[in-house]
Amino acid sequence: MSRIRSCVSRAVSLFLHPYTRGSPPTGMSDEQATTEIPEPDADLVARIEEASPEQTAREIATLRERLEQLESELAESETAREELESKLTRKQADFQNFKKRQQKRTQQVRERATEDLVERLVGVRDNLVRALDEEGEIRDGVETTLRQFDEVLNAENVAPIEPEVGTELDPQRHEVLMAVESDAPEGTVADLHRPGYEMADTVLRPAQVTVAE
Repeated sequence: MSRIRSCVSRAVSLFLHPYTRGSPPTGMSDEQATTEIPEPDADLVARIEEASPEQTAREIATLRERLEQLESELAESETAREELESKLTRKQADFQNFKKRQQKRTQQVRERATEDLVERLVGVRDNLVRALDEEGEIRDGVETTLRQFDEVLNAENVAPIEPEVGTELDPQRHEVLMAVESDAPEGTVADLHRPGYEMADTVLRPAQVTVAE
């Protein structure tokens, strides 16, 4: 029995102090390495001596089950992490799409507000043009105002729609008032009654025309 205890003690010492199985640490003599090895814990030695193969097998099985459980929990955590990352990616994409839609809507509202303003302004311009038919000192002032007015419209990318006689009708840009006799080809613009306006690709007001019959 004492021989077994001695072997167990030696094994525990080797386990606790692995450098005893080879060379001592640098700067330590063999004698120091030997004398500084503490005695193994008596309790630990006793448990190792008393452990039966069956008990050891049960403990190993328990540890294996615990390891499998931890691996399973780790796999579940990894799956949950991947799902969260996927959801986050989708949410980020949804947010970017929402942001783009909002920017587009804001731009459309801004453009529409500008279009509404220009539609009112071109009516004022019509009055200025008619004022040019008046004689007197006011004419010079109207011409100056009209020129400045056109500069503002041009800066806003507003262009007049003024089809020439004989131009083919464009339902999007021309409003037909009536059909008249004309030397122009049948079905084309016979005369311009009121110019229209467009801003970029948007028709603000179609030109009013008569059509040749």
